[in-house]
Amino acid sequence: MPSDCLSSALFPLNAPWPPLPRARPIVPVFLPFRGCPTRCVFCAQDVQTGRTDKSEATPDRILDTARAALDLRAARGLPPAELAFYGGTFTALPETERDAWLKFAAAALARGRITAFRCSTRPDCLDAALLARLRQSGCAAVELGVQSFADAALRAARRGYDGAAALRACARVKEAGLALGVQLLPGMPGTSPEIFLADVPLALSAGADMLRFYPCLVLEGTGLAGLWRAGAYEPWDMESTLDALARGWLLARAAGTPVIRMGLAPEASLAGAVLDGPCHPALGARVMSRALFMTVRDLAARELGGRLLARLEAPRACQGYFWGHGNELRPAWAGLGLGPRNVRYGADPVLRLWPRP
Repeated sequence: MPSDCLSSALFPLNAPWPPLPRARPIVPVFLPFRGCPTRCVFCAQDVQTGRTDKSEATPDRILDTARAALDLRAARGLPPAELAFYGGTFTALPETERDAWLKFAAAALARGRITAFRCSTRPDCLDAALLARLRQSGCAAVELGVQSFADAALRAARRGYDGAAALRACARVKEAGLALGVQLLPGMPGTSPEIFLADVPLALSAGADMLRFYPCLVLEGTGLAGLWRAGAYEPWDMESTLDALARGWLLARAAGTPVIRMGLAPEASLAGAVLDGPCHPALGARVMSRALFMTVRDLAARELGGRLLARLEAPRACQGYFWGHGNELRPAWAGLGLGPRNVRYGADPVLRLWPRP
């Protein structure tokens, strides 16, 4: 009897796999180190953002660049985007500079050039009054560079706050009626995969509407580079990173919370500054490929007792992630009995598995 004619209560097995959300258009405004009250041991925002020319990082030049980007979108007939203030600590900027940005954002919103703006900041640099001001000026989301909720890790990275302070900051953002983004830094000093996999549920329970996973890299010019050269710090290897991020991504997916970035955006200046650590231009795709494999493997092990699979049907959105970067996961899929000949893609947002007779 064909396997797909067996009891429909078990065969095929269905697992929900919703399509990835479509990204909103973003116009980024990079403010490297601006407003930062301290220099974190791992941080090199200039090379991370490609803004290494200090003459381009003055408030006036940054403002001119942002205005030109919005004008260009309008001239091309593109829809309004979301303005995003990245890098630095937006809420700790000098008051006159921050006011200038808020006025700029409010004017762009009034002209229909943007739909809203977001900003990133530290958990220890915001209060209720400032969050209310942000919302009144058109802010829709605040992303907190939490990095970890583990006290030991925060001390090792010299963040200057503890996990309780990070949770209070998350609550303040939500109480202000703003969307909450939480940025985590797996692999930073003092962390382990177990700590990261505890951080993700903490961020979700704190109300995170979006997450970012930035695996810690050793970058030239940082305090971490000195620790690495002295043998006092060793970054996570790629395999540990992929495994931990895939598990974290699955936790977020189960909660319906998007992970909007995994790994730093590739920049020429970044490539030349990386001394060590899990850096790869396709890190996000590799993580999602690993997460997809884990889902099928664990479902088959739990429900089928490790039986090989005869067929798998997957949503079409999975097609680009299935075999992994450079087919790196094809041997693992073969171990489940699957290959290009017995995997099919369709429109339904579920994974369907048929075991071999």
